[in-house]
Amino acid sequence: MNTKSIMIVGVGGQGTLLASRILGNLAMEKGYQVKVSEVHGMSQRGGSVVTYVKYGEVVHSPVICQGEADIIISFEELEALRWLPYLKKGGKLITNVQQIMPMPVIIGAAEYPADILETLSKENVDLVSVNALEIAESILNSKVTNVVLLGVLAKYLEFDKQDWVDAVLSTVPEKFKEANEKAFLAGYEQ
Repeated sequence: MNTKSIMIVGVGGQGTLLASRILGNLAMEKGYQVKVSEVHGMSQRGGSVVTYVKYGEVVHSPVICQGEADIIISFEELEALRWLPYLKKGGKLITNVQQIMPMPVIIGAAEYPADILETLSKENVDLVSVNALEIAESILNSKVTNVVLLGVLAKYLEFDKQDWVDAVLSTVPEKFKEANEKAFLAGYEQ
């Protein structure tokens, strides 16, 4: 198998690190070599967070350079636009339609870009947009938006649905297992 390169991008507090841990654990459980790298930035202040997950028979580096990502999962629209140059031509971009205003927008020093989804749809990518926050809120837990997005991702990777569920359940704390399983399955049905 060729190495699969996946970027998980969002802002601090959205659960990108947990999502990368679930994916990494699943790939290791299935016998792949896995490398994960996290870039936090100003994550505790709502800043950009990106995680690289690479897996395959042999993985030399966790770093994904511009034009190399097979898939980007974005937890927020602006982050999808920000990290788009890292997606290979024809790659898959899965994005949550949520918009989180960055500090420059909040203080009036900048404007949130209009029509991001329309801009993304004009690029040479396979775009999948989903309202993962709304789905998570229907489960009564907005904090599982990240796992909803993993459910969407799962349909495009080689792992079985039950293997994904097992990876989710073995990674999250006991008291959050039920909500995360529901979130994954809801995302998978999208």
